[in-house]
Amino acid sequence: MDSRLLSGTVEMLILEVLARGDSYGYQIAQTVLGESAGYFQLKEGSLYPALHRLQRQKLLKAYWIEADTSEGGRRRKYYKLTPKGKAALKSKREEWARFAAGVSGVLGQGHVVA
Repeated sequence: MDSRLLSGTVEMLILEVLARGDSYGYQIAQTVLGESAGYFQLKEGSLYPALHRLQRQKLLKAYWIEADTSEGGRRRKYYKLTPKGKAALKSKREEWARFAAGVSGVLGQGHVVA
């Protein structure tokens, strides 16, 4: 995928996953990968900076949980959508719908991607 098309989409995808429930970085990346049929691979270099940006914008809150592992206690950082994050996601969904409709209008309804 052209990385220029991805700009701005990563944050929307993260917010969408977190709207369904609290999660941690790796799990967010795996959810996006699975639900996009492998199309979106959120790598550490884009995922964690986006999570930190969303936190600074007060769209997410983070907290730590002890994870059960055979190697002993390990902490995982979980992220939770804030009310401001829910409102931002609603706005991003609406913006995406307008964008997709505009692109579809130019491509034509019968255009099939091969």
